[in-house]
Amino acid sequence: MRNRFYIVAIMLISAALLCSAGCAKKQIQEEPLPGIAPVAGADDGSASAAAEGALVEATLGTGDFHEVPADNAALLAIFTDIPFDFDDFSLRPEATKTLKSIAQWMLTNTAAQLLVEGHCDERGTSEYNLALGERRASSAKKYLAQLGINPDRIATISYGEEKPLDPGHNETAWARNRRGHFLIR
Repeated sequence: MRNRFYIVAIMLISAALLCSAGCAKKQIQEEPLPGIAPVAGADDGSASAAAEGALVEATLGTGDFHEVPADNAALLAIFTDIPFDFDDFSLRPEATKTLKSIAQWMLTNTAAQLLVEGHCDERGTSEYNLALGERRASSAKKYLAQLGINPDRIATISYGEEKPLDPGHNETAWARNRRGHFLIR
């Protein structure tokens, strides 16, 4: 009887230790950039993305990042979303082409700053998708830095699956939702 008690106790302690090491939600975040504060209005009115542990590396300074103006066709052509393959954060050839255009624009507009959003489709856990979205945004940031853009001008955020572009539940929708999206300031 006494041996059974010890075996059960050891099993419970082991399970508790394993769960505390692997079951807790983990937030993966790079070192914050100097002068970084949360993006005001980055949420859609609900605090769910932040409450779910969305990773924010937000404004550089005090102003807000914003969408490219819809009436500026030239900027819209430059700042297009970049696609990602399923469960991948590698930059595809069309993504590097877009990032080269963004880098050219940023080299010309030296005061501009960029927020790169990483998005995923609905498959996978929230935690996994937040981490994958962060790796996608970081891939774009790293590539822009390789093209000569000061990394201090680029912030990243991961929304994981929290802000889908297409609400559908099929491969077409999922492909649209696996993206890097850009906001400027």
